[in-house]
Amino acid sequence: MAWAQDATPPSLFCEPKIVARQSAKALQEGPPPSAATLQWTDVGFLDDWNQRWPGYDGAAWYRVDWESPCGRDQPVALAIINMTLAGEVFVNSELIWRDKSLVEPLSRSWNMPRYWLLPKALLKEQGNSIWVRIHGISSQTPGLSRLRIGPPEELKEWTTSATWNLRTIYLICLTVCTVLSLLFAFAWFYNRNQKVYGWYSLNLLCWALMLCNILMTEPWIFPSSQAIARANLLTFIAFTYTFCLFTLRFGELRLPRVERLLAGFCSFSALLILLLPHDQMAKASLVWLVMFGICALVILLFPLRAMQTRAPMHIIFSACFLLYLLIGLHDVLLLHKALEHNRPLIPYTTLLNMLVLAWVLGRQIMLNMRRIERFNHELSITVTQACDDLSQTLEREHMLALSHSRLQERLTISQDLHDSLGGSLVRSIALVEQTSTPLPNKQVLSMLKLMRDDLRQLIDAGTSATIQVPETPTQWLAPLRHRFARLFEELDIQVKWELPTHWSHTPSPIQCLTLTRVLEEALINVIKHSHASKVQIRLDIPASQVLQLQIVDNGVGFDVHSIQINSMGVGMRSMLARLERLQGTLDVQSSPGGTELRAHLPLHSKVVTPITAPQTPSTPESVWSLR
Repeated sequence: MAWAQDATPPSLFCEPKIVARQSAKALQEGPPPSAATLQWTDVGFLDDWNQRWPGYDGAAWYRVDWESPCGRDQPVALAIINMTLAGEVFVNSELIWRDKSLVEPLSRSWNMPRYWLLPKALLKEQGNSIWVRIHGISSQTPGLSRLRIGPPEELKEWTTSATWNLRTIYLICLTVCTVLSLLFAFAWFYNRNQKVYGWYSLNLLCWALMLCNILMTEPWIFPSSQAIARANLLTFIAFTYTFCLFTLRFGELRLPRVERLLAGFCSFSALLILLLPHDQMAKASLVWLVMFGICALVILLFPLRAMQTRAPMHIIFSACFLLYLLIGLHDVLLLHKALEHNRPLIPYTTLLNMLVLAWVLGRQIMLNMRRIERFNHELSITVTQACDDLSQTLEREHMLALSHSRLQERLTISQDLHDSLGGSLVRSIALVEQTSTPLPNKQVLSMLKLMRDDLRQLIDAGTSATIQVPETPTQWLAPLRHRFARLFEELDIQVKWELPTHWSHTPSPIQCLTLTRVLEEALINVIKHSHASKVQIRLDIPASQVLQLQIVDNGVGFDVHSIQINSMGVGMRSMLARLERLQGTLDVQSSPGGTELRAHLPLHSKVVTPITAPQTPSTPESVWSLR
């Protein structure tokens, strides 16, 4: 019934029987000639004409003679699984089918099962023949394989099974490879450190291109079958290189010399394939064997690496690699027609690989989730501990802030007492010292009331934000001028006041109070230390954002350069501290002929609360400058 009798199941009495299988060289075109004009050679179920005609490129006839005991009344079907590369089929010299292209570039029916129900009109009662003309090239194992004649239902089922094994499963693998290649390409693109993803993506891409070569039935853009063979071999070289690099990266191995050697050898092999003449392409099979041997060597060495690392992923992949090697050997024998069945196993490796990767990725996700849970637990403990530490730190900071606030208030009170009430006491003492006779009770009572008013003003100044700024500079300094006028008169000190008629930019209450205390302390220093006979007080607003207070006397002066901050008196330190709070500066110039003091205060300044005691700044230049 069929081409190979051992593959034929028990059949009915009327099943057709093949009586002869022969082959001969043929012309490129034309109908089947007379059988007697050709030199026929008996062939088997799996034929490769390279075994008879080495290096032959062209066409060959395959003639299959068969008989049917029931004649033309019995339905008969014809099925052919492999025609390498292109073919045309005749029934008793009548054409029933041919490939689209029978000249270069040839169509590709080498992996395309075909089925025909033979018309009764073309059949004879006895002595029927099937003529198949194959067009092929020597480098592509040309010939006819797996032809059967028999009952339609049986052959249709056989063809369907062959289509699944040679077409459908490869199409599924191509889809899976493409999806996995894109998935790992994106994974590598967003995490360039994971180079194993990049190499695996390239390896899957090469494998997908090789699957395209298996599935293609037309030459597409290639000019010849030899060009397709070169492209497929170059793809296999790239597949070998990317497979080796992926395996090394997956095994966490860095072998720079081996990688450079492999890259050089693959590049040399690719260049050799590109330069190899068309008539020498049959020798390219050696490159196939060498590349297959390199892959096999890497597969055999990977289990040794898995034994070193003992990582579950490495152990699983080493077992899979060994299985892939056995499947690869099986399909190589099938490709070279050493096996009679038509069930390649290499497509199933892609599906197995997908399952293994799903397990690996699932396991990795599980491990990452465990790490995240452990990290969250540790983070929760750390945050709780940090919150406790922060609470304790904030409590200590609060206590320090309270202590600092109390200290600051004490310093402020001491400065205010010194500048206001202290000034009143100094003026009263000076007045008493300058009087040769006892003071009248009314005058003493007036001095006490004045000190009482100063104390009341000091208490009211504790909330300086509620104080109203005088409308003019003259009104602002009127109380101070009144206090010092009689004392300066008693001491025979001439005072000259130079004040603007109005505010060009109204200062804040705290700024007015600060300049009042600075001026008051400066005038007390004139009374106590300068022995001056003339004093000039001048208030300027040279810029709309700056207040400048100038006090000049003609006293004995002092050595400005010998004074250090720590050796200053309380009054000088108080002036510096007050100006510092409002980002102001104090300039002092002194000589035996007099002293000049200038206080600069920016009107847009904000109150700065010093962290340390204001009377001890780090350097003199940070608060004031001496000219």
